[in-house]
Amino acid sequence: MTSSIDPGLLGIYEAWHTTVCAGDLAATAALYAEHAVFETPLVLAIYPDHGSGVLVGRDVIQRFMEDSKRKFPSDLAEWYRSDKAFINGRNLTWEYPRKTPKGEQVDLMEMMEIENGLITYHRVYWGWYGVRLLAPVLAKAHTL
Repeated sequence: MTSSIDPGLLGIYEAWHTTVCAGDLAATAALYAEHAVFETPLVLAIYPDHGSGVLVGRDVIQRFMEDSKRKFPSDLAEWYRSDKAFINGRNLTWEYPRKTPKGEQVDLMEMMEIENGLITYHRVYWGWYGVRLLAPVLAKAHTL
């Protein structure tokens, strides 16, 4: 039995990582559908008054990425990942693991839903190491 993987999902897998690592956030944002949904606890660290970790819209997502880069200029992540991506239908998932060849980085799971070659829903799940680094920022942001 032959399995067929949508090359568009593999394209997103490669392009998202490449554009983020290069700091080309306009190119990263172009991978999202116009009304895409993006979820991460980092939203509350960047925008303490936002009220949730959910953003909607390509332009809003790009602005968030730019603001995140300004607030955390020394990347929290080394952006190391293995070559393992999990694809099921229109869903794409991969990990930025805590342990890397150079040490430790923020541990993240990227989970995306892709339609017509664009990201429509993106959820970022943080592991214990990343949460430990993010918690003080969130606590400080919500005591102001």
